[in-house]
Amino acid sequence: MIVLQVNNVTKSFAGEEILSGVKLEVQHRDRVALVGRNGAGKSTLLKIITGELSRDEGDIIMPKDVRIGYLDQHTGLDSGRTIWEEMMTIFQPLHDMETELRSLEQRMADPAVYGDEEAYRKVMEAYDTLQHKFQESGGYQYESETRSVLHGMRFYLEDYDKKIDTLSGGQRTRLALARLLLSGPDLLILDEPTNHLDIETLSWLERYLQGYEGAILIVSHDRYFLDQVVTIVYEVSRRKVSRYVGNYSAYLDQKAKNYERDRKLYEKQMDEKAKLEDFVQRNIARASTTKMAQSRRKVLEKTDWMESPDGDEKSAAFTFGIDRKSGNDVLAAHDLAIGYGGQPVSEHLDFRVYRQDRIAFIGPNGVGKSTLLKTMTDRLPPLAGEIATGTNVQFGYYDQEQAELTGNGTVLQEIWNEWPLMNEKDVRTLLGRFLFSGDDVTKPVASLSGGEKARLALAKLVLEKSNTLVLDEPTNHLDLDSKEVLENALLDYPGTLLFVSHDRYFINRIATKVIELSPEGSEEFLGDYDYYMEKKKEQEEILLEIAAEQQAAGPQKTAPAGGKPVPESKERQRERRRLQRALEEAEREMEEHESDIARLEKELNDPGHSDDHVKLAEIQAELDRSNELHESSMERWMDLQASLEEA
Repeated sequence: MIVLQVNNVTKSFAGEEILSGVKLEVQHRDRVALVGRNGAGKSTLLKIITGELSRDEGDIIMPKDVRIGYLDQHTGLDSGRTIWEEMMTIFQPLHDMETELRSLEQRMADPAVYGDEEAYRKVMEAYDTLQHKFQESGGYQYESETRSVLHGMRFYLEDYDKKIDTLSGGQRTRLALARLLLSGPDLLILDEPTNHLDIETLSWLERYLQGYEGAILIVSHDRYFLDQVVTIVYEVSRRKVSRYVGNYSAYLDQKAKNYERDRKLYEKQMDEKAKLEDFVQRNIARASTTKMAQSRRKVLEKTDWMESPDGDEKSAAFTFGIDRKSGNDVLAAHDLAIGYGGQPVSEHLDFRVYRQDRIAFIGPNGVGKSTLLKTMTDRLPPLAGEIATGTNVQFGYYDQEQAELTGNGTVLQEIWNEWPLMNEKDVRTLLGRFLFSGDDVTKPVASLSGGEKARLALAKLVLEKSNTLVLDEPTNHLDLDSKEVLENALLDYPGTLLFVSHDRYFINRIATKVIELSPEGSEEFLGDYDYYMEKKKEQEEILLEIAAEQQAAGPQKTAPAGGKPVPESKERQRERRRLQRALEEAEREMEEHESDIARLEKELNDPGHSDDHVKLAEIQAELDRSNELHESSMERWMDLQASLEEA
């Protein structure tokens, strides 16, 4: 079933055409990505689809009963309710049904009704009908589903009574996404949903969207996320939209093949055009050949010549250099505690950085990743421990909040403020490599978009020629093309690189080490993101084996009789922390399985499947499997709980 059709939509702003003749189709259960450069018109198209913007021409066609849910990239939930109260407003119809069911139960228990056979029959029929509707609508699962989604968005039981208006901007955005997911629209439209999400939450969202019942239309610059979720890609480029089947990687392959094909065809056509133009120029003035030349001139005028496949889309082009090398030892942290106002967010951090290391710092939101970068670059003091910097180390810092853009003037003045001896030609040349050309350099910095500010901050970083780059979420605000240019520049960079990012594709391409931060310490992994994930799985398996062995061995004494308690070793502390993390993961798995079970039970009771025995058998088999997985997760949780208590 088609849930959305966009036919020949055109949109202009101030006389400039943004979209022209756009066609797009989304069917039930489709997972569609809308990709393209910043400013190509992706968000504009979403706003036209949702009715927030008008269109100049064309049609938006949707069935009347299709419900749309839209999350703008800058949306945050604004409410005076608590988190739980706000989530429950989604299910008000179910609350009303539940109230009515309780009322009918009381009537059935009323002796006056119970003694009247006809009245009792009518109440029973009404009760059966309403109970069936309540069950079909998810009346017995909505609370567990709510807990599961809130947990996935990193809101836990102790957060449920918090007032929404006391939350941070990032938390409100995550809560807005949670609310939208729970409302279950037929067409889920998400504009940059991965902003403000850490890697763990991103992984949960990917799994949730893979099993989502409705259709999904996504704008995102997260390639790893798109590869995991989408099956159709629409590219917005040069006011047009092109369709590709497959995930983002498949789209890139198809686009490259199409480019090669179009390039050859374009070159062939341009060769033919040049020959025709040459013939006309040489023969138009000669009486004997003028008719032939006029004929060829008509062919030239009537032919619809191809546009260059390169078009007018330019890419940024830059490299990072260094003034001088640092020593081999770049930085060392020992028993470091970081935080604000004397309150630590992470403690007991121990790691070393050597020249030409490429280290990604990862961990959940709030663990202090950005705080650590600021502490390493002397923007914040350490709360405890020490951090030592090596010989000739020069830090170049990129701030995700763009706080390093200090000027209130134009783009040109932003560079001149710090490099006043550069002549205007050199400044313009530099800015041109970052896609600031012509009048762009006279734009006020305050009026720039997020992507433009990111490119300007990178331009300043290039001029610094630091031998150690410290980057906080460098791919935020960059479109996919600019991300690739940045990656290539960093791969060629001869210095040391320390960065925080939730872009897993970026981490895989750049990192040679991963350091995971937690409130209790840090752990180093010698590889990229995929290697880190493999090692984490291995650690969990080892912990499960240890837990099973400890359970089989029975409780162990922790101190000799009559003596003082034996101090807990660092290894034992680390083991307890690992067990705790494994326990939390088991809890998440249980909640996900509970959500799957609720969904499958709802499908099993769908009257639309009552005559489809093959479909019912498939659903039942999937339900049995989900129940088995839930039991397995529960057993694992119990084993881990027991091991944690012993530890």
